[in-house]
Amino acid sequence: MIVYGKTVDGETRCVHYGTPKDVIAIKFVCCGRYYPCHLCHEESETHEAEQWAITERWQKAVLCGVCSTELTIDAYLLAERCPSCHAQFNERCRLHSHLYFEG
Repeated sequence: MIVYGKTVDGETRCVHYGTPKDVIAIKFVCCGRYYPCHLCHEESETHEAEQWAITERWQKAVLCGVCSTELTIDAYLLAERCPSCHAQFNERCRLHSHLYFEG
């Protein structure tokens, strides 16, 4: 899976968010590309970011950077860890979820 943006390692960390728990990338609905964060998308694309609609929560749009498992939006929003490899996700990412997902 290709992750675009300013990644700094093979687990989807980027220059903006690089803690041990920053191991997810989000597929942006507007371009279908995975980015580690909204800032990476903003710096790389010429279009505005769009949010996934609340009716699309079944879509696989979150990538675990540790094991490459794709999670549905619903599964990710309920998880503290990857259901496959148990890597811990950054709980502070919830502060930015409105940038990616409606509702």
